[in-house]
This record gives sequence, structure tokens and C-alpha cells, in this order.
Amino acid sequence: MVETAQSGGSPGSTRAADAAGQRWTPRLILSLASIVLVLEMLAISYMMISMALPSIVVHYRTTQGAWLLSAFLLVGAMTAPLIGKLADLYGKRKLLLACIAVAAIGSLVSAVAGSYAVLIAGRALTGFLVPCLFLSYSLIRDVFPAKTVALAVSIATSGMGLIAIPAPFITGWLIDHHGFRSIFWFFVIGLAVLGVMIAATTDESPVRLRSRLDFVGAVLLGAGIAGILVGVSFGPTWGWKADSTLSYLLGGITLVIAWLVTAGMLEQPLIDLKVLRTRSVAFTAAAAGCIYGVSGLYTVLLPMLAMTPAIMGLGYGFGVTAEGFAIFQAPIGAATVAGGLVVGVLVGRKVRPRPLLAIGAVSAALGCGLTAFSHDSKVPLMVFAGLVGLGMGMGYAAVPNLLIEAVPPQLQASTASIVGVFQSVFPAVLPVIAFTVLNNSYAAPIPPAMTQGVVFYTDKGFQVAFLIAAAAALACLLAALALPRRIEQVQFAPETVSAN
Repeated sequence: MVETAQSGGSPGSTRAADAAGQRWTPRLILSLASIVLVLEMLAISYMMISMALPSIVVHYRTTQGAWLLSAFLLVGAMTAPLIGKLADLYGKRKLLLACIAVAAIGSLVSAVAGSYAVLIAGRALTGFLVPCLFLSYSLIRDVFPAKTVALAVSIATSGMGLIAIPAPFITGWLIDHHGFRSIFWFFVIGLAVLGVMIAATTDESPVRLRSRLDFVGAVLLGAGIAGILVGVSFGPTWGWKADSTLSYLLGGITLVIAWLVTAGMLEQPLIDLKVLRTRSVAFTAAAAGCIYGVSGLYTVLLPMLAMTPAIMGLGYGFGVTAEGFAIFQAPIGAATVAGGLVVGVLVGRKVRPRPLLAIGAVSAALGCGLTAFSHDSKVPLMVFAGLVGLGMGMGYAAVPNLLIEAVPPQLQASTASIVGVFQSVFPAVLPVIAFTVLNNSYAAPIPPAMTQGVVFYTDKGFQVAFLIAAAAALACLLAALALPRRIEQVQFAPETVSAN
């Protein structure tokens, strides 16, 4: 993507050509737009399927709707480390296009599925969208002009919040007019078009890592992550002391430990543990998990609070519909994009991403804390949601820029894949923690016959749940402050890398 000047010209013409190569061009803009739209597809995937789920479970006469949501996350998280390593070995663009293609095929399988099992299988394949997040910013780092990287990465990662505003309207229109299968066709068509756009506008990274592929490590780590996520996701349903829950959790933890042991013994492991143990990478991963966890929990709690009918007399709730919730979603989406742009512009002007991450964490913590203590009026609640969105956007954008500072290009995708695992696991775990607390201590004393089986929570319960989100944001702040003031790039053996 970077256009270099040809030799032989005058010094003045060479400098002019170099400057031109650092500018935004139409092709560069189209490349970034196509990458952003792929990540928008990732951002709305969970939301759209959640809205279509009632129609899906009725059509297939199943009570296992949770697997449709979990399969996507499981496959994305368990394959991320292997995909990251393959990207460093064979090219980030190749793997990005491969993931988009597999996700499109998965959506096609789901669109024509004759049984629920086939639908889940297709949805699992669509989980290959998850690695597209770290593949995208890793590829941008390698092929975009240096002066545009910080802003491009920030737009790509924080722009995901914008699509959440129209998503309920798009989803509602598709389901009402064309049925739940139209959701999957939407992804088939969208991903196919975007894959072609990226292939036409985005160059392949010239950076390669020379290393053997650790298949045993990939299996151990992937299976371990999957076991932990299944145990966490279904623990509330199966029971935390149930044999199935404990088997998945303990089995997953055992496999991850086995991976750590084997990785320490191998000369060329799946992920270099020396890199993961560095202060700059370890605390970036922790901060990333925390800020994504805040996002996962807050965006689950807020619609529940806003859509609860005020007539229930619980001290909260406005009784808005899914479409009416857009007035609360809009500030989050707009502020998320604004936060990302702020980070991109400032990092491009040599401001370090570390303090920007800390500021974002403070904004998110403040928004969650204020929501906990004041959620009975719409306008203040929209302002508080905007503060959370601003913190999310700054966090989303600061994390990849921190990794770009800390990790050399040859190790970027594989290292970012582990950070991506944190970004997947924390949003799965934090809501489980919050709802375990809610269900055990703060269920509203309302007869099930009056609520048609829906569980409502006390006002105190929502206060506690939002404070859990605030605590996660403060943990992000602590991780940001623990980062070195000046991040030095991880060193590696030069014989293990090449640039084609």
C-alpha cells in the first residue's frame, strides 16, 4: 500500500514523492472503508442473531438457543492463536481474506440449514470473523503509510460502535419482511462484497516470520480456551457445581497449563512466552480484556434497564421497545467513534497511547459509576452512556497502538491474537459474574405468573451490577498505569524473520 519513490530523481523530487506516499489516496480510503465494514459486520453479528433468536428457536422447536450465540464466540476465540501464527508466517492479508471467506460460507450454511444442528455448524464457521479484528490492525500496521497508521487503526477498531445505532432497525426490517434467514443472507452478501473490496484495494504484508508451526500447542491452547468458555457460558444454566460445568472448566484450565508447559520447552512455540511476559504486552492484554469486559457488561445491562416497564414499580425502567432503545444506543456509538478518532489523531501527533488508555478507563469508570447511582431519568442516562462509549472508543483504539509500539511487525499477529483472546474471554466472563450476583441476591420478589417467567431485578441489584462494570474499568486504569512510561519494542532473533 505504501508507494515508494523511484531512485534517480533529484533530492527535491524524491522528498516530494516520499511525502505523496504518506498521504491518503482514494485506494487507501477504499481499503480502510472495506476493513472497517468487515469489523462492523463482526460488531453487529451478535446483536442481530440475538434479535432473531426467538424466531429461530420457534422454527426449529429447540430450547438450545444459547448454543447459537456461544458457537460463534467459541470458534473465534479457540482459533485465534493459530490464525495469528499463520498470519505471521504466510501473510496477514491471506489469512484475513480466508477468515472472511470461511465466515461467508458459514453464513450460507446457516441460511439454508434444514436442521438446528446444521444452523449451529454454520454459525460456528461464522466465528472466523472474530480473528478479523486483530488481523485488520496488524495488516494496517504493515501496509499503510506510517503517518496514517495510528488514525487508520483507531478508526478501524473504534468505528465498530457506529453500526450499533441503525442495527436494530435493519434487523427488525429484515426479520419482519423476510424472516430470520434473511439475517444470514445479509452476512453472506455483505462478506462476499467486502472480501472482494479488500482483495482489490489492500496489499499483502511483506513481513514474514520464519518459524515452524506448533500444531500441538495450537490444539492445547484452542481446546483449553474452548473448555473454559463453555464452562463459564453454561455454568449458570447447568449449575456451578454440576459435573458438566466442572469438567469443562477444569479440563480447559488443565489444557491451558499444559500449553504453557510445552511452550516453555519448545524453541519455536505457538506464542513466544517471553513476549507475553513482557510488562508492555502483559498489561496491554489485561487492559484490553477489562475495557472489552466493561463494554460487554454495560451493553447488556443498559437495554435491560431501559426496556423494563416503569409500571413494574422497581425504581427504574422506561418501557422502551428495541427500536426505542436507539436513543440510548446512539450516544454510546457516537462517543465510541469520537474516542477512537481522538486517540488516532493524538497518537499520530506523537502522543503516547498509554495516557489515552488511562483517560478512557477513567471515562468508562465514571460513566458506569454514575449510571449505578442515577438511572431514573433518560437524559442523564444518555450522558452517562456517552461517557462509557467515549472510554470504550479510547480503549479500543489505544490497545492496538500500544501493541504496535511494543511488538515488532513479524510477531504482531500472533501476539495480537492472544490479546484478542482476552478481548473475547473477559466480555463472556464479566456478565456471568454480574448475573450470578443478581440471581443469587437481587431477584425482584415478583410472582413468575405476573412476568411470564421473565426475571426482574431490584434497583439495588442494578446498582451493584453497574458498579461491577465500574470496577472492571478501574482495573483497566490500573493496568494502563502499570505500563512502562516509554514502551520499548520487544527484541527477537533476527534469523527468525524476513521481509519479502
